[in-house]
Amino acid sequence: MLPITAIVFLLSITIAPLAPGTLVLFLFGAILLVAGMGLFTVGVDISMIPMGEGMGVEISRHKGPLLFVVAYFLLGVLTTVAEPDLQVLAEQVPAIENIVLILTVGVGVGIFLVLAALRIRKAIPLRRMLIIFYLLVFALAAAAPGNFIPVSFDSGGVTTGPITVPFIMALGLGIASTRSDANSASDSFGLVSLCSIGPILSVLILGIVYRPEETLYSSAQLPEVETTVDAARYFVSALPHYFQEVALSLLPIVALFVLFQLISRRFQGNQILKICAGLLYTYLGLVLFLCGVNVGFMPAGQFIGATVARSSQRWLLVPIGMLIGYYIVKAEPAVAVLTKQVEEVSNGSISHKSMGHALSIGVCVSVGLAMVRVLTGLNILWLLIPGYGVALALSFFVPPIFTGIAFDSGGVASGPMTATFLLPFAMGACTAVGGNLMTDAFGIVAMVAMTPLITIQTMGLASQIRHKLARRRLRYHMERVEDVMVYFN
Repeated sequence: MLPITAIVFLLSITIAPLAPGTLVLFLFGAILLVAGMGLFTVGVDISMIPMGEGMGVEISRHKGPLLFVVAYFLLGVLTTVAEPDLQVLAEQVPAIENIVLILTVGVGVGIFLVLAALRIRKAIPLRRMLIIFYLLVFALAAAAPGNFIPVSFDSGGVTTGPITVPFIMALGLGIASTRSDANSASDSFGLVSLCSIGPILSVLILGIVYRPEETLYSSAQLPEVETTVDAARYFVSALPHYFQEVALSLLPIVALFVLFQLISRRFQGNQILKICAGLLYTYLGLVLFLCGVNVGFMPAGQFIGATVARSSQRWLLVPIGMLIGYYIVKAEPAVAVLTKQVEEVSNGSISHKSMGHALSIGVCVSVGLAMVRVLTGLNILWLLIPGYGVALALSFFVPPIFTGIAFDSGGVASGPMTATFLLPFAMGACTAVGGNLMTDAFGIVAMVAMTPLITIQTMGLASQIRHKLARRRLRYHMERVEDVMVYFN
C-alpha cells in the first residue's frame, strides 16, 4: 500500500490538490485496507482453500453426471450473486433491475463453472474452449447495444472478486487432484478464466433482449469532512453496512460447507474449528478492506481524475493512470491468493515475484489505454478484439500452464481496488472532459482483465525461449567435451 499512498499524497500537493478531509479519508482507508488485507489472506489460507479443495475432490469422485452438474451450477450461482463487486455494478445500470442483472450474471457463472469442471475432468485443452467462447462473445457483441458492451465485459471482471476467486481456484485444485496424469496440475488453472466468460455472454444476451436505451451512472458525492474525528465517524457509520454486506456474501458459502460436511463428513473436529476461525478472519478482513476502499479510496480517485482532466495538461491522465495501475494491482486481495497458488503448483518455477511484475505491467498498460479512451472516445472493441486475438494466438506458443494462469489472472486482477479507485478515477476524468460515461469510462475493468493475458503469456514465452537456449548451449558444450575426449583417446 505504501506506493499507492505515496502517489496519491504527491498528487495532492502538486497537480491535484485534495481537500484535507478527502485526504484524511484516504489515509484512514489505507490503514483499514492493510489490516483487512492481512486478516483476509490468513482467513483464505485456513478456510476457503481447504473448503474448496475438499468439495472439488468429493464431488469429482461421484460418477453420476446429475450430481456433478447440479452441484457445480449451484456453487457458481450462489458464490457469484453474493460477490460485493457485482452488487456495485448492478447499481450503475438502472435500465435493468438489479435482481435481473445479478441473477443473469450468476447463471452465466454457474453454467461455465460446470463446463470448466468438465474440462478438467475430461482433460479438454483450455485453449480450444477459450477460442470457441471468445469468438461467440465477439459475435454477440456485434448485435448488442453499443452503450451496453463495456458493462457486459466489466461484468466478467467484477464477478471474479475476493469471495469467488479463492473458492473457485481451490475447487479447481480439488478436481484436478482426482486425476493422476502429468497435466493435472496445469489443468487446475482455467476455472476463473472460463467463469469470467459466462457473465459476458449472459449480459450481452440480456442487453440484446432488453435493448436498454439508457444506462446512466450517478457519480458519488464527496463527503464533507472537516476534522479527523469527522473522518472516524464517517467510517464508523459505514461499518454496519459492510458487516451486513459481507455476511450476506459469505452466508451461501458457509451454508454450502455445512451441507457438504453433513453429507460427506470429510473434515474432523480440529479441521472444522480451524475452518471456522478462518471464516471469521476472512469475514473481518473483508469488512475492513471493503470499508476502507469504498469510503476512503472512491472519493479520492474520483476527485483526482476530475482535477487532472480539467487542467491544461489533461494528457497527464495517461502516465498518472499507468503509474497508479502498476502499483494498485499489488493491493488486490485475490492477487495474493493467485500468485501463492501458482508458486506452489509450479514448485517455485513461476515465482510470485515474477507473477507480480507481469500483472503490474499488464494493469499499467491497461489503465493507460483506458485513459486514452476517456480522452478520445475510442470504441472499446478496437482494443478488446486485437488484445484477445494476441492473447489467444500466444496460447499456441506457450506451455498450457501459462495459458491457464494468464487467463485466470485477468479476472483476478480486476477486483475491488479497480472498482473502487480506478473506475471512479476514470468516471471523474470522463465527466470533466464531457465524455460519455457508459461508453468511455466503463470498460476499464474489462481492460484490466485483458492485458495480463498478454504479459503473463509473454513471460511464459520468454521463459520457454531461455530454457531452449540453455539446453542448446549445454548440448553444444557437451559436444565440445566429447570432441576433446575423442581427441585425447
